[in-house]
Amino acid sequence: MSDLPSAEILGVPIHNVDVARALDCMVRFIDSGAPHQVCTVNPEFIMRARRDPEFMAVLRRADLCLADGVGVLWAGRVLGRPFRARVTGVDTTVRRLAVLAARRGDRVYLLGAAPGVAERTAAVLQAECPGLVVAGTFAGSSDLAEEDAIVARVRAARPHILWVAYGAPAQDKWLARNLARCDVPLGIGVGGAFDFISGVSQRAPVWVQRLGLEWLHRLACEPWRWRRMTALPQFVVQILWDRITA
Repeated sequence: MSDLPSAEILGVPIHNVDVARALDCMVRFIDSGAPHQVCTVNPEFIMRARRDPEFMAVLRRADLCLADGVGVLWAGRVLGRPFRARVTGVDTTVRRLAVLAARRGDRVYLLGAAPGVAERTAAVLQAECPGLVVAGTFAGSSDLAEEDAIVARVRAARPHILWVAYGAPAQDKWLARNLARCDVPLGIGVGGAFDFISGVSQRAPVWVQRLGLEWLHRLACEPWRWRRMTALPQFVVQILWDRITA
């Protein structure tokens, strides 16, 4: 949104909003009726985008990029561009947005994750948010060969909010290609949110999140992610270099 303050972190524009402002923006997107894409940006996103021009273009075109990750907040402080708050995908773009959707009567669609996970997530959200209307759930795939069939499913369900859990950058690229075709006003890539909400994956305790060590907890639970985690020290080095050479 052109009226929102933002700051670039290594070429990726991130909007400087708190949770309340982010939710207000998403409600406005829904009410507009036009397609709007939201991305939840963390250091892994930024480092991937630096070597993936298509992903960088998606992030730069997104209508709302949120600071999801303590590393992004740290980078903002180091570079003299502090962000107001961390706005997480699980808590804000799914759980808090689901509360608003239930109150407003907005229909939601859950796309992605492993078979059965979206359905379990929908059941949890409906228990937490009485009255939430789930227009549909489907695991599907981000493969190009499946796009037309998935778009047809989503269009037929007529949701107001489309959550896509294919992981970055696949989910964000999928939305950039297909959100307008789905005729949905709000599309959000939510990464592992379905896994956490459904209980498939264990989220770090609150005290660990507050210490900024959620990444370490996830690595301990999912050691296969270590290759992806190498982006974090690279991110730190690049931020410090930018600070020194600014």
